[in-house]
Amino acid sequence: MTEIVLEATDLVHHLGQGAGRVQALKGVSLALKGGELVLLMGPSGSGKTTLLSILGCLMTPDAGTVKVGGQAVAALDAEALAKLRRERIGFIFQSYHLFPTLNAEDNVRLALDVRGERARAAKLAAREVLATVGLGHKRKSLPRELSGGEQQRVAIARAIVGKAQVILADEPTGALDTANGQAVMALLADIAKDPARAVLVVTHDPRILPFASRVIHIEDGRIVSEESGGESMKKVSNA
Repeated sequence: MTEIVLEATDLVHHLGQGAGRVQALKGVSLALKGGELVLLMGPSGSGKTTLLSILGCLMTPDAGTVKVGGQAVAALDAEALAKLRRERIGFIFQSYHLFPTLNAEDNVRLALDVRGERARAAKLAAREVLATVGLGHKRKSLPRELSGGEQQRVAIARAIVGKAQVILADEPTGALDTANGQAVMALLADIAKDPARAVLVVTHDPRILPFASRVIHIEDGRIVSEESGGESMKKVSNA
């Protein structure tokens, strides 16, 4: 049986204070298994970003539990939680979040530097993973010298260089044209073939449905449906 690498149970979370306080998550449960790419879809304000932040251990839920690699995170102190994020979770953002004054290699290497990796080993690992995402020849390029698709591939390389179990991507194709978006999703789908790793993508983009193992729909802070990627494709084509 494929291992569950990330599990959330009965997550509840509120945002805001006083009269503006709203319940962003209302008992959300989900599990990600190694070897799958899961899409999380829903309208604006449905709770997608809040859920992603809690799954990535950037926010703490008001109630419910999160486990990464079978380890419950609630009991971890700040230092242990930061270590877990560095070693087990990789983040990919719509706006890339690259350091503009660092070249591609150094942007990737930073993910290992913060883990205390030796400089030479970190540099070699960064070069290897850039070659994996097809950017070995651009390793000395600054972000401004790269296209949007190339910058996103650098961001993916940074997310996977430390062999994270969980890759969380927030609208990774949102700033890209169709061709570059498809290329980025093909890369993420290839990464998700690793049985020890799962990829969760928050998206509004129905064009990337063919890459999904599963599609989870969230509305008003609740999971309202879940289906295979193929079932979602049929719904879109029949609409």
